[in-house]
Amino acid sequence: MPPAPDIWTWITIPAIGGLIGLMTNWLAVKMIFRPVKPRRFLFIQMQGLIARRQQELAKAIGNVVGNHLVEHKDVIKSLNKLDFAGILGRVLDTGLGPKIQELRSLPLIGGFLTEDRIADIKDSITQSILDHRETVLDEVEKGLSKGLDVPKLVEDKVASFEILKLERLILEVANRELRAIVVLGGVLGIMIGLLQVGFLWLRG
Repeated sequence: MPPAPDIWTWITIPAIGGLIGLMTNWLAVKMIFRPVKPRRFLFIQMQGLIARRQQELAKAIGNVVGNHLVEHKDVIKSLNKLDFAGILGRVLDTGLGPKIQELRSLPLIGGFLTEDRIADIKDSITQSILDHRETVLDEVEKGLSKGLDVPKLVEDKVASFEILKLERLILEVANRELRAIVVLGGVLGIMIGLLQVGFLWLRG
């Protein structure tokens, strides 16, 4: 059996393999985002994957969000959890308040519109709407179905992002996984280096 490689061979070749693995995977991760604008290297035009395919990415995200994650019925379910009585009360105060004050300044009507009577009218209106809550929500859902295109809304939003902002958003979600890919490249490089030394040893 041939003599075993010296310790420096066992260290150097795996270290070089690990460094190459780290650098290639780091470069591959960087090229997901960079260069932001098309650059020509020799005869090859290069651009980051996200920048080059932003429109396609925006459309895909819009489809996923609009058709699978956020549907009109989900919006209605969220609306159903709102404090309708409180919201209606504030809307009536804002919308009817000035008009009621104007009417109260009139000689005959002003005496009729006492604070208690105004409160009773507001409560009556609020309760009448709450009694038909499901009908109101059904009409809202119909309106959303006609006027709210969630996939298109998300697609336009993502498509309008600056690439650097989109990069930050992706890194917020996947930074740990991308770092793991870089580290894995180094680990695989070291393992390949060790196998190479072992192979050379056996052949020698």
